[in-house]
Amino acid sequence: MPPAKITIYASSWCGDCFRVRRFCDKYRIPYTWMDIDANPEAEKFVLKTNNGMRSVPTLVFEDGSLLVEPTNAALAEKLGLRNAR
Repeated sequence: MPPAKITIYASSWCGDCFRVRRFCDKYRIPYTWMDIDANPEAEKFVLKTNNGMRSVPTLVFEDGSLLVEPTNAALAEKLGLRNAR
């Protein structure tokens, strides 16, 4: 089964956003990168989803579930990856 596709709502200044991006690249998890500073609609989504907070990274999975500011361990668990860091 191919890995789930993720939409990552992020910003160019966020270290955690790039950590999540590196994690997905390392494990070949397909994703779409949405920069909330460059895309007003993406920013609106993040604000609405996070009760007015610009909490990034906000990850949306194909099944509609969300993770906000996840650790690598939480992301690995969500994706069913064993021994991922």
